[in-house]
Amino acid sequence: MFRVKTHNSIAEKGLEQLQEASIEVASELDTADALLIRSYPVSLDDLQPSLQAIARAGAGTNNVPVQECTERGVVVFNTPGANANSVKELVLAALLLSSRDILGGVNYVRSLGPSASIEEVNKLVEAQKKQFKGQELIGKTLGVVGLGSIGALVARAGLDLGMQVVGYDPAISVEAAWSIPSKVKRMQDVTSLFETADFISLHVPLVPETKSMINAETLKKFKKGSALLNFSREPIVDSAAVAEALDQGALSLFVSDFPVPGLLQHERAIFTPHLGASTMEAEENCAMMAAVQLRDFLLNGSIVNSVNFPSVSSSTLEGFRMTVSNHNVPGALGRITAILAERNINVLDLTNKSRGDLAYNLIDVSEPVQEELVKAISDIESVTRVRVLPPFN
Repeated sequence: MFRVKTHNSIAEKGLEQLQEASIEVASELDTADALLIRSYPVSLDDLQPSLQAIARAGAGTNNVPVQECTERGVVVFNTPGANANSVKELVLAALLLSSRDILGGVNYVRSLGPSASIEEVNKLVEAQKKQFKGQELIGKTLGVVGLGSIGALVARAGLDLGMQVVGYDPAISVEAAWSIPSKVKRMQDVTSLFETADFISLHVPLVPETKSMINAETLKKFKKGSALLNFSREPIVDSAAVAEALDQGALSLFVSDFPVPGLLQHERAIFTPHLGASTMEAEENCAMMAAVQLRDFLLNGSIVNSVNFPSVSSSTLEGFRMTVSNHNVPGALGRITAILAERNINVLDLTNKSRGDLAYNLIDVSEPVQEELVKAISDIESVTRVRVLPPFN
């Protein structure tokens, strides 16, 4: 029986996907074949020899030591798009908060106190409401930086609100490109987007190239008085530079899902406590996707939505399967198949995929895989891990 150790609270619908496949799931396990996590920071101590995979019920994997996992043959999964609608809806709320002083109005009404009469309240509200006047979103320009699962939904929602939408993504995938409405104007560079947009929404992953991409220099390119929305990752924005831009009026407002101490009390900054994926639907979607990916990997070696291994799917067939992870170097696959040939082992099916410096193989053979064969393949210098799976029914 495979064993999956959970960290954080995982939606029950996700756990059921594993339990129904007779996979043991618990938060207290000494050893485990896989980890199922959300925000739990995975340490090197968690990478036990028995560990084969880590699935994060969320899009980012900054809390997982991906490079170390790759070196040990541990597959890291995420769940892109599972919480996209939840984040999109929060961004829509941020757009409305950016264009209308809703929070100011709410706070003002609360300040009137419970002792005021209805006549007094009506008089004060009518006299003071002009200080909370805002602007409509229709006809304004929304700039979306990053056109993946979330960015594409935000762009479409902007169009539905009657906004002009411009987008920029230098690394957009073909699949993502198909999901972007044709009315979204693709910008050739991010500077052009900054110069054009009244509202700028960030939806890029946190990688070395995007860390502090919003800084003192890039903020100088922003259209004066524009609003910046960050529902991506906190380090993408230099908060000190944003504070200065707000003070100087270069930015009208900063709305973010990632509170930072230096801006918490700023009158033109609004923070939510990391609520992007905090809906029942998003938590269930992420948990179910992560669990299904773990289940299929543990039971048949298939890989979908891994951040460090290539995608590999294989149909179920009679026989015996092993998976082999290896450095993607010339001759590696030949050495593996040579060892099989030397032992007169018939290969029923073989799938080989690579991703950068890593290769992954699903090998189906006609007889049970013996320990001696596993050792022989494991001894190949380029091989990082060999797994033996149960026979298929």
